[in-house]
Amino acid sequence: MNTASLAHEVKMLRSFAVSIVGRDPEGEYRPEFVRKVLRAAKLRPSQRFANKKSFLAELSRNG
Repeated sequence: MNTASLAHEVKMLRSFAVSIVGRDPEGEYRPEFVRKVLRAAKLRPSQRFANKKSFLAELSRNG
């Protein structure tokens, strides 16, 4: 295999992975939404919550 064919294969595998992540029982998610979610999943959390009450309080404060 040469570099071009490996690059093509990686591109196809990424496309396949996104297509699997982007599906749900009601249909498919918009590609821009999938990209946004995958990008956010790579980020470190900015806050830790001790319980659901503190989490909901933060949501309502920033909501």
